[in-house]
Amino acid sequence: MNDQAKQRLRDALAAAEAISEFLGDTAVEGYRTNFGLRLQIERLLEIVGEALNQARAADPEIQTSGLIPELHAVVGMRNRIVHGYDRIDDELIWLVANFNIPILRDQLRDMLD
Repeated sequence: MNDQAKQRLRDALAAAEAISEFLGDTAVEGYRTNFGLRLQIERLLEIVGEALNQARAADPEIQTSGLIPELHAVVGMRNRIVHGYDRIDDELIWLVANFNIPILRDQLRDMLD
């Protein structure tokens, strides 16, 4: 893996770790009513998706290796947040942040070790 791809994976990992840190144990209703927290999590998801998109452009093997099985979905979520900002489903974002991001974080750690 080249240095540019590694840096983008590190960027995605840092954003994924920040999502878990900022979200903590916030329940879905608390998330829905906290505008600032929603903005933070959405922005960090954008960073994760864009960093992974750039990583796969820098090293196409990242996509074909299967080490991040949901790579396409992560990039798709980024695109949906950016381009469909008026149709964001707060519960879906909360679910992704709580359940999918920890799995992705572990996958990124494994790839970078």
